[in-house]
Formats: sequence, structure tokens, C-alpha cells
Amino acid sequence: MTSILNPRVPAGALDEFLVGAVPVARGRAAWTPSDGPMPPIYLSHGAPPLFDDGEWMRELFAWTGRLPKPTAVLIVSAHWESAPLSLSAPAASTPLVYDFGGFARRYYQLTYATPDASALARRVAALMPAGDPVHQHSSRGLDHGAWVPLKVMYPLGDVPVLQLSMPTHDPRKLLELGRRLRPLREEGVLIIGSGFMTHGLPFVTADMVRGKVPGWSQDFDDWVAAALARGDVDELADYAAKAPGLPYAHPTVEHFSPIFLTLGAAEDPEKAVETTISGYMMGLSKRSFQTA
Repeated sequence: MTSILNPRVPAGALDEFLVGAVPVARGRAAWTPSDGPMPPIYLSHGAPPLFDDGEWMRELFAWTGRLPKPTAVLIVSAHWESAPLSLSAPAASTPLVYDFGGFARRYYQLTYATPDASALARRVAALMPAGDPVHQHSSRGLDHGAWVPLKVMYPLGDVPVLQLSMPTHDPRKLLELGRRLRPLREEGVLIIGSGFMTHGLPFVTADMVRGKVPGWSQDFDDWVAAALARGDVDELADYAAKAPGLPYAHPTVEHFSPIFLTLGAAEDPEKAVETTISGYMMGLSKRSFQTA
């Protein structure tokens, strides 16, 4: 992917987006208990060039505009696989991790300062099983699977953000982890599983960059969409045996696995989800959704 993308794409789309988004964000209503539990979401987080894609930024921003502003965000990203379960630094202005290469210099100069998330860190730790402590990092920052989409979704940086590591790829264990986190929704916390619905970076071609969607990406995306529409969690959990195009759509599965944390945090994991973003970027599926 990084060998195909042109790091010299002119800057400006993000600045243009922020000019319109920031005033709107200031007027958003904060969550209150009368709003009910925040919906857990799965989002395809893209990559730094998301900031050059005006349409995708508008889709993400419009999505959060349909929700009350959360009290905090707890996000599990494909880019932090770590066991035992760990939390990012909760202090205000958590540093960013620029965990990508081959892009324009401006991406490495972006910042996203957020408020202190210590209260959320304590709540997360309290929800875990006795004898299974959560490791609290003092310096681990937010990786691009967290800060890139959040900078667009909440451009004011006024929502506390805490990142939780992904300790396993076992769907059942991730469903259970999501279930344990479910009470946070009733406190206005937005729980996010952050991945990419198809992520076959080694197989991205120049034709895909120009807009061609390969069969393996569309087949996998269609399979997921059908299973989500049926609420068929068992089908999704058996992706290794049943998903078409899997070796190409996910040569490694870390960008698919967060879907199970999102479903686990749902009130009913088998209820059909609401797709909020669909379509493709460089032939890769942007499918994102929320559930109740």
C-alpha cells in the first residue's frame, strides 16, 4: 500500500474539512442518561490518507453527529495486539503513535490532544475478572487506528480517549471481553472496535488505487454484510473456515477481530446491525456499523 500511494498528495482536505466541522462540533449535545446506552461501533479506520478524502471524513463526522457526544471513548485498535490486557496512558494529551511509514511528512506532524481519561481507566479495570489485572501503561500513546478516525469524528479533541489492547484473536474471548465492557455504555462511553473490513495490503494494485474492487474484497465484504444482517455471530466466528477471499482480504486477521468486541458489547449480539458507512477505498471495504 505505501509503495503505491503518492506521499506528495497536496495538503488541504483536512484543513478544509475542519473549517466546516469545528463549529458544528461545538454545538453537539453531550450525552445524558435520558439518551440511553451509547451504541457500540465497529469502524474501518483507514490510514493517514483518510485526511485527504473529503467524502470519507464527512461520512465519519456525520455518523457521530447522529449520536450524543460521549462522556469518553474506549477504543480497541487492530494496531495494538498485547496480552495481558493493557490500557494506554490515561493522562491528558496522551501522545500519538505514528505507526506507519512511507507517507508525507505532514501526517507525522498532526496532533490530537484529549482530556484526562483516568476515571475511565479505573472503570475498565473494575469490570475485569478478579485476579486478572489490567496493565496500565504510563507512556503508551494512541496509535493511528485510534487517533486518525477520532480526529475526524471528534475534531475538538474534547472527549477523553482510552485505548485498550487486543489480547487475543479468539472470537469467543473477544465477545466476552465486549460483554464485560457493556455497562460502560450506560455511562455514556462510546466503545469502538477499530479495524478495516478488508485489509489485503500486500495485494493492492494500481488498478485498485484507481477504483477497481477485486473479487476477494467484495466477496468477503458481502459475506460479512449478510451475516451481520442475519445476526449470525456463529457464522462470523467461524470465518477461518467459511469466509470467502479470506487469505487476500485478511492475510492476518487483526483488522477483522475487533468486530467481535463490538458485537460482544451489544445488548443482543445477534440483532441485525445498522451499517453506517459502506463502499471501498483503494479496493478495500470501508464497511462500518453500529449496534444497539
